[in-house]
Amino acid sequence: MNPQEVLDLAKSNEARQLDLRFSDIPGLQHHITYPIGQLSLDSFENGFGIDGSSIRGWAAINESDMLLIPDPATAFMDPFYEIPTLVMLGNVRDPLTRQSYERDPRWIAQKAEAYLQHSGIGDTAYFGAEAEFFIFDNIRFDQNAHSGFYFIDAEEGRWNSSREENNLGYRPRYKEGYFPVPPTDHYQDLRAEMVETMEQCGIVIECHHHEVATAGQCEIDQRFDTLVKSADNMMLYKYIVRNVAYENGKTATFMPKPLFGDNGSGMHTHQSIWKGGKPLFAGEGYAGLSQTALWYIGGLLKHARALSAIIAPTTNSYKRLVPGYEAPVNLAYSRRNRSAACRIPMYSASPKAKRVEFRPPDPSANPYLSFAAMLMAGLDGILNKIEPGEPLDKDIYDLSPEEMKTVPSMPASLDEALTCLEDDHEFLLKGEVFSEDLIETYIAYKRKNESDAVRLRPHPYEFSLYYDI
Repeated sequence: MNPQEVLDLAKSNEARQLDLRFSDIPGLQHHITYPIGQLSLDSFENGFGIDGSSIRGWAAINESDMLLIPDPATAFMDPFYEIPTLVMLGNVRDPLTRQSYERDPRWIAQKAEAYLQHSGIGDTAYFGAEAEFFIFDNIRFDQNAHSGFYFIDAEEGRWNSSREENNLGYRPRYKEGYFPVPPTDHYQDLRAEMVETMEQCGIVIECHHHEVATAGQCEIDQRFDTLVKSADNMMLYKYIVRNVAYENGKTATFMPKPLFGDNGSGMHTHQSIWKGGKPLFAGEGYAGLSQTALWYIGGLLKHARALSAIIAPTTNSYKRLVPGYEAPVNLAYSRRNRSAACRIPMYSASPKAKRVEFRPPDPSANPYLSFAAMLMAGLDGILNKIEPGEPLDKDIYDLSPEEMKTVPSMPASLDEALTCLEDDHEFLLKGEVFSEDLIETYIAYKRKNESDAVRLRPHPYEFSLYYDI
């Protein structure tokens, strides 16, 4: 869609407002709204001024003036606002130099795509991410100097099976929520509404279903797309999930591990590289992979511990990434073993379907930064011909302790992951895709506001463990 077509779209839908959206470094989307009369053809060149001083990880107050340049290719009509509103994503630029802002996550993703083309390896990177989420009925939490708690309730939660009033049963057992039909699956109609809203906004959906955990864990699978477009779609996906749930009196969360003792939510990310319309990951090697794909896997595995700070970027992420549970913490690859970090799906023999699924990411990640970082790790593997080692085709639970020692694993905490990123980030700097400033800012923000903040506060379970010590 070009600028004139955007103006025509606004007119045909009688849009009265313009909503411009952008992402901060941690991945929260922000917006600013203008009367539609403020939008003209010149707007796509001149942009709209905003104050970036209060955006997490962005400029100091003395350098806070920013421009939002609307991207016409991202235009759609918002499905939730009462006033007809045209939405576009904005690219952030410096008003003085007119250069793209180095801390704009979308710009980093755009640079990653450009670096792929410049490398000569391929011209297109396709990403398909499967973001899981929970639907709850009530959430309460607080933290202060003298108390701290959270309380989750969900009509579908197995713990409500003993409730006396208004109890009709039919709730998924813990770890048995995969694919039950209604009435055990309480959210078929709600997910269907989410899917129809996504399709209305231009996202192509392949399927939706209940996930493994009780209490409303769900998954809606989008069709793969190019890197930046997939990241754009993930931001829109999360927006639609939250708002459809909210309009139906529910609350949705992409927190990786909200429930103890049941499965957490991942964001398994399928990846492939193409050149001239041909898939580069199909070949005659292991699981039908090419040598290029094996080197890409080698890059992902080599840099996985550093990637973890970006693809599993919260302290809560490491409640999911725990050895011996459902999460893929083992830094190995396999054609079917879901405990391996890299899995090669075998559903289709078509070369076009050949891809690598990287399983450690979770949906708390900023999709622009995480997709870009994974691509950079894979490209580093190809450029340096990094071999991934032997595949892990055994059941992880059948391995002896001696064998397990030879399989490296993901970090055990956000703090450890940030240290790994400090020690290993040269691959991200190639082609000036990431900058040293961005990485330093990211690490400092995460340490101060998340890792240290959680570490300094008493945990409720510590009172059970230690109050009478």
